[in-house]
Amino acid sequence: MSDLKPPRPVALVTGSTSGIGEAIARRLSHEGYAVILHSRSSVETGRVLARELGNAAYVQADLSVDADRVRLVREATARWGRLDVLVNNAGISQVIPHADLAAATPDVWHTLHEVNVVAPFRLVAEAESALREAAARGKAGCVVNVSSHAGVRPKGASIPYAATKAALNHVTRLLALSLAPAIRVNAVAPGLVDTPLTADWTQARQLWQDRAPMRRSAGPEEIAQVVAMLVASDYLTGEILLADGGLNLT
Repeated sequence: MSDLKPPRPVALVTGSTSGIGEAIARRLSHEGYAVILHSRSSVETGRVLARELGNAAYVQADLSVDADRVRLVREATARWGRLDVLVNNAGISQVIPHADLAAATPDVWHTLHEVNVVAPFRLVAEAESALREAAARGKAGCVVNVSSHAGVRPKGASIPYAATKAALNHVTRLLALSLAPAIRVNAVAPGLVDTPLTADWTQARQLWQDRAPMRRSAGPEEIAQVVAMLVASDYLTGEILLADGGLNLT
């Protein structure tokens, strides 16, 4: 049962207690969405953010565990009796030099693939019926996957990481075909973004300053703006929007 009157559209944003995910959650909340926040471990941070945003709730879940994926969608949908938008932002990475093939073990491949590819797909599968109900209310359900420029160019923290993002991009296109017109599925592929995770990536920051046409990395709010644009659209689907300040042009 909903406790919002009148009911607002509801967005679930995974990995939303810090960085890009937090910026997305704040942006969608500002634009009138009730937001379901999520993280694997930062429970108190999530609860505090939910209280701050007001029309928000927090659900903890480990996206490497399928039962948690199912529970996350069910709890998110039950909170207000609807789900209109799913933003698959949560992901994991591991820094491994591309030339160090031995370090990219099968365990690394399996771990990254499970969270970065299988989890987003499973969340969409679990949310499909709720997103179709959104379409029945007059606006197509919406999925936005947060990918990476490493899924488009031969770059990234490691080869396994880049491969998972390339796979996520293709999953995005396949789902866009399979679920249209009731559900739109797009992705945003950021380059370097200023978050606590990248604070000491001095070499990457220098690369963006020297070679990217915009001469800088992105702020989390700028990626959130792109996500909000994809959510607001009634037409775009199957798109992988590069958000790397033009670095891909060089």
